[in-house]
Amino acid sequence: MNKMTVGIIAAAALLLPLVAFSQDEQPGLNKKESYRFVIVPKVVHPWFDKVNNGAKQAAAVIKAQTGSEVQIVYSAPQQADVVIQNQILESSIATRPDGIAIDLLDEKGNRASLEEAVSQKIPVTIFDSVPPADMNLTSIGNDFCEQAKIASRRLVELLKGQGEVAIMMGVPSAPNHAIRAKCHQDTFAQSPGIKVVATGIDNDDIETAQKQAAAIMQAHPNLKGWVACDAAGPVGIGQAIKEANKASKVIMVGLDDLPEMLQLIRDGVADSSSSTRPEMQGYWAVMAMWQQAMGIPTPKYIDTGIAIINKSNVGQ
Repeated sequence: MNKMTVGIIAAAALLLPLVAFSQDEQPGLNKKESYRFVIVPKVVHPWFDKVNNGAKQAAAVIKAQTGSEVQIVYSAPQQADVVIQNQILESSIATRPDGIAIDLLDEKGNRASLEEAVSQKIPVTIFDSVPPADMNLTSIGNDFCEQAKIASRRLVELLKGQGEVAIMMGVPSAPNHAIRAKCHQDTFAQSPGIKVVATGIDNDDIETAQKQAAAIMQAHPNLKGWVACDAAGPVGIGQAIKEANKASKVIMVGLDDLPEMLQLIRDGVADSSSSTRPEMQGYWAVMAMWQQAMGIPTPKYIDTGIAIINKSNVGQ
């Protein structure tokens, strides 16, 4: 072995610890033994149960691939109230979790609590919503406007461009519900023969939606069609249509894929539904929080897409 070779080997030996140290400092290379992620939905709701199932699936995947334990803390407000949601958010911040995923009830009303989490360097991910425009937070969801347009265009088609319609608005302050409501209105405005005669507010509650829909149909006996802005809305609307024996007279194009919504399609009470993918949203919310907890940048937006459900594929 000549002197040059010995010198190269010696230099490499000196560099190895530096290289190893540099790699350990890179984001994602320091594994924790356990993680705790908090999921804060809008309200207690079967749609969010699906989100939670997706979150648990992601936790299982992380454990299987890395050996790290992952705890999912699911904290749902009993009612769609931004004050209650902020209380849950602030209590979660106090426990110093490895990440918080939240579905905003009110972009402005949630803002101070979101800023508090960020200031304490707790990774925050938004799901089923859009974040405040000037906050650099990853959001997971779909094109809420396009989802609404798919439903309202279908209703216009079924009504052949003529008739009175109504919109169930969900929680008006919630960003995704507000976007859908506006896009329903904009779509109907493009058809001169379509008239929006009423809007209901169900606060993402099935029973409230049923009562609102029943009252609106009684007040507007010539109503021909319904669309909704939340998952609870079409289920309540469908119940009201059935109770009034108007399944053949009032057409409903639904939203999302709750079991009750799917049954309404099977029963012919609803024509179809444009659905988000709640399990996927829960899964990627946890994956995003895990990446952020390791210091890895995540995309500004993760689109889980829109599924069109009708009688031809409702059983799939």
